[in-house]
Amino acid sequence: MKFQNARVRPLALALSAALVGGSVLFSSSVALQAVPQSAQPGTAQPTSPAERRAGSTPAPLTTAEKAALNALFTKSRAATLRIEQCPPTNCADSDGVGTAFLISADGLALTAYHVVFQAKNLSAQTVDKKRYAVEVIGYDDQSDLALLRVKVPKGTPFLPLAASRPAVGDSALAIGNGGGAFLTSKTGRLTALDVAAERANFPAGTLELNAQLIPGDSGGPILNTKGEVTGVVSYISVQGQGGVRRIQSYAVPVTTNDARVAALKRGEKRDAPIIGIGIGGDLAALTDLSEREFAEANRILELDLGTTPGAFFTSVSAGSPAAKAGLQPLQYNEDGKRVRGDIVTAVNGKRIVNFTEFQFAVRSYAPGDTVTLSVLRAGKTIEVKLVLIPRVTVQN
Repeated sequence: MKFQNARVRPLALALSAALVGGSVLFSSSVALQAVPQSAQPGTAQPTSPAERRAGSTPAPLTTAEKAALNALFTKSRAATLRIEQCPPTNCADSDGVGTAFLISADGLALTAYHVVFQAKNLSAQTVDKKRYAVEVIGYDDQSDLALLRVKVPKGTPFLPLAASRPAVGDSALAIGNGGGAFLTSKTGRLTALDVAAERANFPAGTLELNAQLIPGDSGGPILNTKGEVTGVVSYISVQGQGGVRRIQSYAVPVTTNDARVAALKRGEKRDAPIIGIGIGGDLAALTDLSEREFAEANRILELDLGTTPGAFFTSVSAGSPAAKAGLQPLQYNEDGKRVRGDIVTAVNGKRIVNFTEFQFAVRSYAPGDTVTLSVLRAGKTIEVKLVLIPRVTVQN
């Protein structure tokens, strides 16, 4: 196939500054995947420059701070959970591991939604290694938050949510199951607040910290020095290559008066919208091309995409709105000539130039909304209307 061309990745590396920036959602079910960051419209930056100590490296934790956080870990660990995709009575072969933490005496627990997304037979393991059944009470896909009911014994400790948001420079404790470990601690400092989303499927308005979190820590708590939860671990950003890498971690902020948490407690389930297209293989490295990069990729790789930049894609999910609307993924013949493949150039009149911008545009709507796509097909522009559906019903 054309988009398996061995030149795609080298070009992608050159076009996106050798992939020096990349981000990955924490998920035990998929491998870490770096994505180009140079052209992303939502590259992780705080909404206000004052929220970050620009140009400075956070001071290392002092001996006193490390001791305090270690004591806090010992006190708080019993309120945290290891989440697995298996029934509590038969968990020898777990299909996934994440983290959650109890927030009430009756077994309510918070986690990241992607930890439990479409998972079956969930169970939670407490610090004493006992397992308990888990039920998903509510979720907010856009915010990457989920509320669970865990059948823990009466008297199991829980963690209070913070009354107010933290400050840049605060020391912080994370507890999680990263790398298959069991409820371990990692510490660091908050380096930014209100960080914009790097990708459309990442939550916006997150806390940034320099704790070295890894997959499996998803859904764990970020605690302040008072032992209050200020955030729920969501994703990481990996900067650099080879042995020189810098990890920035991101958490969804939560407080006692958080409207999203209140909605979860009412049992609300808020889905993200989807149309059912995807981009995979080597072309997945070309999701964030600028107009200039689009032209370069088109010329060097001979992709035959035309002269108008837009969102191209390689798959359409069966039964999805995209499939029903007849959207056509890229397809090449044995000679490498493109025989079909739509390019989306606008969503409800809003111009887009790459797949990432397309995702952001779609995510600004809700399931049930009707959107009109401007599509280049065989050199002509057509308008395609479709109704967005919940992500939970179709995976890209």
